Amino acid sequence: MKGDRPSIARFMVALLAGSALLGLADSALAQQQPAPAGTPSVLPRPDFRFHGNVGRTYLDSDPAQFPQPVQAPKGAPNIVLILLDDAGFGQFSTFGGGVPSPTMDRLASEGLRYNRFHTTALCSPSRAALITGRNHHSCAFAGITEVATGYEGYTAVMPRECGTVGEVLRQNGYMTAWIGKNHNTPPWETSAVGPFDRWANGLGFDYFYGFNAGDMNHWNPTLFENRDLVPVSTDPNYHLTADIADKAIDWVRKAKSIAPDRPFLLYVAPGATHSPHHAPADWIARFKGKFDMGWDKYREETLARQKQLGVVPQEAKLTQRSEGLPAWDSLNADQKKLYAHMMEVFAAYGAHVDHHMGRVIDAVKQLPDADNTLFVYIAGDNGASAEGGIEGSINENLFFNGFAETWQDNLKAIDDLGGPKYFNHFPSAWAHAMNTPFQWTKQVASHFGGTRNPMIVSWPARIKDKGTVRSQFLHVIDVVPTIYELAGITAPTMLNGIPQKPIEGASFLDTFTDAKAKDRHVTQYFELGVNRGLYHQGWMASTISFPPWQPIRTGFDPDKQKWELYNVAEDFSQATDLAAANPQKLRELQDMWWAEAGKYNVLPLDWRASERLNAEAMGRPSLTGDRKVFTYYPGQVALPSEAAPRTLNKSWTLTATVDTSDGKNEGMIATHGGIVGGYGLYLRAGKPTFVYNFLALDRTTVAAEQPLPAGKAEIKVEFAYEGKPGEFGKPATVTLSVDGRKVGEAKIARTVPVQYSIGEGFDIGEETSSPIDFTYKPPFKFTGKIDKVVVELK
Repeated sequence: MKGDRPSIARFMVALLAGSALLGLADSALAQQQPAPAGTPSVLPRPDFRFHGNVGRTYLDSDPAQFPQPVQAPKGAPNIVLILLDDAGFGQFSTFGGGVPSPTMDRLASEGLRYNRFHTTALCSPSRAALITGRNHHSCAFAGITEVATGYEGYTAVMPRECGTVGEVLRQNGYMTAWIGKNHNTPPWETSAVGPFDRWANGLGFDYFYGFNAGDMNHWNPTLFENRDLVPVSTDPNYHLTADIADKAIDWVRKAKSIAPDRPFLLYVAPGATHSPHHAPADWIARFKGKFDMGWDKYREETLARQKQLGVVPQEAKLTQRSEGLPAWDSLNADQKKLYAHMMEVFAAYGAHVDHHMGRVIDAVKQLPDADNTLFVYIAGDNGASAEGGIEGSINENLFFNGFAETWQDNLKAIDDLGGPKYFNHFPSAWAHAMNTPFQWTKQVASHFGGTRNPMIVSWPARIKDKGTVRSQFLHVIDVVPTIYELAGITAPTMLNGIPQKPIEGASFLDTFTDAKAKDRHVTQYFELGVNRGLYHQGWMASTISFPPWQPIRTGFDPDKQKWELYNVAEDFSQATDLAAANPQKLRELQDMWWAEAGKYNVLPLDWRASERLNAEAMGRPSLTGDRKVFTYYPGQVALPSEAAPRTLNKSWTLTATVDTSDGKNEGMIATHGGIVGGYGLYLRAGKPTFVYNFLALDRTTVAAEQPLPAGKAEIKVEFAYEGKPGEFGKPATVTLSVDGRKVGEAKIARTVPVQYSIGEGFDIGEETSSPIDFTYKPPFKFTGKIDKVVVELK
């Protein structure tokens, strides 16, 4: 059935009827929720007041009663919440996939596997929903922070009326930590001057160690400990996943050593298995030849394993290969060689992160009160990612800048995939296979390939029905109310002086002890980039806008979208479209979708993709404002792109005043970006050198023939952009001069149109992330003296 545009009258009727239905549903949910626990509904608690008799001196006063620290409710458990990144339902062995996951296997044998748990289909939205218990548009996270727009549900500015589980538990006696990925802080607030109220610490977590971005180079990450930049590691075997596990273990041991009677919330969010697919070489070698069967055969084998494990019904069908994806048998030998190896790298990446999450779990289990610890292990904030495109990618930033890659070019890099040279990502068809048995992938919120993720829950002290499967319909917004109920905590109606939105999820605590517990979550909307869905009492209406591998999205009319209908109570995988057979049910769900959209700030619909990544074009806030001249000094490092000079698609100059003692000085003077794109000005063997990295496809280098003489010098880069205002990615000419004398010049055929890099910012005097080229290794600190660096926009 095509189109779902209601008339004004029909829309209002649907809205009112939907609201009434939802009101009844909300009332029913409220009736099914447990009675409020005993913690205050207004936080923080009032200041201390002494209620005894106070005389003229302490001698004629009642005994002092010193205010005591807040105690968590009696018996409140420790909580370990693990959230992997970009992982699919059919990826890990615990749910029938081909990537070994012994940690998940072990935890599942001790607890429960949930096979109808859903996310939002994208990272920032799922993470906002996870830590607040509200829908992603309610939390202003319609998309990732980098595509925010100025509508209420789209700003990526977490509303204070959506308090986090970290803040609520912290004010109820818990110790709280967030280790790993934070993709819920607006990029323009991630500089050294904040504001910090929407960093992890400001969102209620006492301790933070990780990165403030959507993805991160796992060999050369930009990390923060609380608000402080973490120095570049000098360990030749460094890997971010191991580092995250180390810090989680260190924190939980320290916390329990200091305060053994206080419970903790440990939220661990590794960057894996989001791109770049970075894995140690010895782990990659373990998977050699394991995926030569290809993605089509993998899907068949995975579904058979899933049925054997009981994580899908025996009657579940394998959905057709999603439209636009090639059959494995249609590939030539070189394509198969490249794509199979890309999957080997991905499998190593996934097995590696599961191993290190096992180290965290094992460390927690060694603590004295380990039995009273709730473990929630969610394999993915969305389905596996198709953002590598049809032919795979060795630089995902190409996708975000609107460029396609070719397998012929990528084949040349095959021996280095997974290592520090590339920001690699497997092809879209492998992502689809990782989401077996469902259709589609990450970003596609209309179908379970984008939204259905494995969840494992273990609580030794309470869960006795070990090793079993639960099939209640759940959503990521249900995690917080479950935590509140089991910890004996009341969701506050007032938090830090701000009235709170009601929790929009429903607790599933009763499923811990009752396999046949009734679904509490009976209605759920889905929307991401106008991929839309509406689940209600066993039925699902779904409609696609664009496939994830299509970065340019024009000529679209949401009123002409084709809708599908599935009876998911019987059709586990959304394999049989019933839209033509039951148009009345489809219309009912379509109208409900619009009602839900009006209720939760989903409107206006916005299907744009790569163009929304351009912060300047979207009008997002920036510390740079309308300034044209920027002056920086040594020590200014890791300045996020949203706070750095906006040098894309315009002319600019960069002038550095330096002092060198002799002609042998080296090191980075100024750089923006890294291996996936950007520029850098540095000295190599004393010679001024400018490198422009066009998305790792071309690196234009301009270098002086002679080293700088001893003493002070002014090095200037003039970047003359040849495009007109509003034109993106046009050629440029770059001129390098020393003390007013030209020492080099080059023509740059193509310039970066949308963003230089992914999570890598602007540095003075050293390189805090990945290198612009491979002639040096970070941190490549400047060995002379930098007086200042001035950037001027033309």
